Amino acid sequence: MSIERQDHVTELQEAFTLRMRGLGNRTILYQQNVASSLGLYNNDFLSIDILHEKGPVTAGELAKLTGLTTGSVTALIDRLEKNGFVRREQDPNDRRKVIIVPLYENNEEVRKTYLALHAAMVKLASSYKVEELELITQFLSKASTLLEEQIRDLQSNPRGETSS
Repeated sequence: MSIERQDHVTELQEAFTLRMRGLGNRTILYQQNVASSLGLYNNDFLSIDILHEKGPVTAGELAKLTGLTTGSVTALIDRLEKNGFVRREQDPNDRRKVIIVPLYENNEEVRKTYLALHAAMVKLASSYKVEELELITQFLSKASTLLEEQIRDLQSNPRGETSS
């Protein structure tokens, strides 16, 4: 697979994209280590984090967000519910649907696991001016949206047949 390269990409832009990929890789490795330290499977912990970010979602929405099949998500939710990470609630608008509610904030073990990273990130953030931090935060939001679009594209066009 070759990556299309535009002739007008600057060295700084190339270094930037390389650093972003490196950050992504380190994030994955960190999450795997967090999951392992909590005795969870990677997909289970990834789902917990997605629920923490997105809030309550249906099982079908969680399947779309994780790329897992609905059967796999059902088993995943069973495990998470058994371990106190989520609870199921009936959808008030559609009795056939179940809403998965994260209980992330109530889990002391998760909170303790993230405490050191949270403190280090707050310290890092405090080293920037307000305007810089606003710009970085805006960038991270846009980068997350871009990644979500790329994930959807990869899921709908397997084997590298991207539409963009």
